[in-house]
Amino acid sequence: MVKTANLNIRIDPLTKQGAEQLYSTFGITISDAVNIFLRQSLLVGGLPFEMKQPRYNAETEVAMQEARDIMSGKKKVKGYSSADELFEELDTEYEAESRGIMKDDEQMTITPSEA
Repeated sequence: MVKTANLNIRIDPLTKQGAEQLYSTFGITISDAVNIFLRQSLLVGGLPFEMKQPRYNAETEVAMQEARDIMSGKKKVKGYSSADELFEELDTEYEAESRGIMKDDEQMTITPSEA
């Protein structure tokens, strides 16, 4: 009986490099890691870890949906021709807020005891 068999797989080069670096910290090769994975799979009768979709908090879910809407064109956003243009607008808004020129519902009042 043959003592070893070859298994050829295709994998992203960066993933392979990262896995090699990770497993080398344990003193094992990718081949060793694959053997461990397959043996553990046989022991548990399936994948040796739970597979599930990642869950995010509500704020992150809303932000991701907003990003999807922007990318698909469902939500229109203001564009800038350069980062400088964006930062100029942000600076202008910041200066206006610093001078107290805010929206009515954002107006802050400082009493003498807080100053």
